[in-house]
Amino acid sequence: MIVASNELIRIEVEQAEIPWIKVFCQREVKEFFQCSVEEKIEIFRVIDIIERQMDDYFAPDKINIASFGNMLPQVHWHVMARFENDSYFPQPVWGEKQREALLNLPNFDVFYQNLRELF
Repeated sequence: MIVASNELIRIEVEQAEIPWIKVFCQREVKEFFQCSVEEKIEIFRVIDIIERQMDDYFAPDKINIASFGNMLPQVHWHVMARFENDSYFPQPVWGEKQREALLNLPNFDVFYQNLRELF
């Protein structure tokens, strides 16, 4: 699901037990250094807004920000709200499951709508 987009970036939801947003360049570039200065500024502006909104809305124990791209070669960033009782904490969400999650989080759709209104 695309939450928002503009001429430089798009913001998508990764369906998961935790709040997880992905930020992509609109252009298909493989590496961050290939982004224009304008794209770099917009990426970090958007990540900053998402991180602040996640912290305010979900009150996570930690927010993880990562850029990989081994499976999807287009440069993008993951912004994930992490909780001590999520299934993988303290491991990465791509790691070994630690437990069954016992999360009681506010409505994700409301969060996505709140984000949409900011962009």
